[in-house]
Amino acid sequence: MPGIQLLFASVTATPDPTGLPGSNVLQQIVNGADAWALAITLLGTFVGTALWAVASHTNSHHYAARGRMAAVVSAAAALVIGAAPGLVNFFAHLGSTAK
Repeated sequence: MPGIQLLFASVTATPDPTGLPGSNVLQQIVNGADAWALAITLLGTFVGTALWAVASHTNSHHYAARGRMAAVVSAAAALVIGAAPGLVNFFAHLGSTAK
């Protein structure tokens, strides 16, 4: 059994974005999806803020609350989308330091 533990102890992995064929296409897909996601959150923020403003001026408290929630959720989604690459890299680095 000690031989098996030694075999598995020497396993390593080094992420290489160019290691597989089509990796550049995958990067383009990720970049495009990121752009679309940010555009959708921007649109959600615009629509939510507009709904919030109009509903507030017409004394429609329910729709004002819905618009405010849409604006806040869209802004939070944009924050997560923007921070996602940094978070993934942070945790990947943290995981690679584990022994």
